Amino acid sequence: MNPLECAGLAALHRLDPERAHGLAIRALSLGLVPLAGTVTSPRLATRLPGLSLPNPVGLAAGFDKNATAAGPLTRAGFGFVEVGAATPRPQPGNPRPRLFRLTADRAVINRFGFNNDGAAAIAARLARLDRRGVPLGINLGANKDSADRAADFATVLAAIGPHVDFATVNVSSPNTERLRDLQGKDALSALLTGVLATRDGLARRIPLFLKIAPDLTEAELADVAEAAMAAGIDGIIATNTTLSRKGLTSPQANEAGGLSGAPLFERSTRVLARLSILTGGRLPLIGVGGIASAEDARQKILAGASAVQLYSALVYGGLSLAARIARDLDAMLARDGIANIADLIGQGRDRWLKP
Repeated sequence: MNPLECAGLAALHRLDPERAHGLAIRALSLGLVPLAGTVTSPRLATRLPGLSLPNPVGLAAGFDKNATAAGPLTRAGFGFVEVGAATPRPQPGNPRPRLFRLTADRAVINRFGFNNDGAAAIAARLARLDRRGVPLGINLGANKDSADRAADFATVLAAIGPHVDFATVNVSSPNTERLRDLQGKDALSALLTGVLATRDGLARRIPLFLKIAPDLTEAELADVAEAAMAAGIDGIIATNTTLSRKGLTSPQANEAGGLSGAPLFERSTRVLARLSILTGGRLPLIGVGGIASAEDARQKILAGASAVQLYSALVYGGLSLAARIARDLDAMLARDGIANIADLIGQGRDRWLKP
């Protein structure tokens, strides 16, 4: 991180976290933030179903909820970018404060509650966008007061699907009451059937991923894997934020909401490794949770991920972190004589399966 970026982060950290985040998005949308450009090499080039990624380091949903800075973000060094979550109708989310920095733990707690401008507004922004080759996706959400949350996911996909390269079904946010109930086997199977039918009706077929929680039991995780494979989705993103507070030291540790950042790394990586066993290589996995370095990203891939996403680490490492991780990964691969990142997938999984 250069001195200018360090100074900018220090200034933002003196502000309320949500206000600081809003200012960062605004600066990006106005072209005031230096961008790394696409980072790629033959070693980093990554394939997911229906997608060619210049590198395997993606941006997780939640950073740009309303796609107001989506264009610049595709030029910031990420191999793919996910915006949202979007819901059919606009909604304000939960009352403020709802975002907390846990600096001592290198973590974040949020309880936003799917605050966003709604599918129509986000679709209009994405329709005008020139993405310059880096895949861009949408995280699908449901309105808090919806009478049929399962149908909401299909509604959002129908509106925004024509303007993106992939979509993610998000049934794992802890900040919308009872949303995680949709991860149950029967409910999830029915939901995925409806969303896939909508996807198959789009003029252009896009891959559909499922994002799961890190707090599932072994039996629940097995049910999710079985439902996902039976439905025919294109991959699973593991994981969303956690409700666990184990090992935290920050004063804000007991705030309600989902915890992300460094403390999530081990929990989410163990879920990823277990999911790799359960799916038997039939579904590509995207590893999320606590990634702040190239070594963290490498461990996710060794545990079974084909690609990774980050978000919370940007709070502490700046936007340039994505390009640094991608470049450092490339250097690791070159050092070890590895032709392509795919050769690492699952090679260190056993480490994460031990008690």
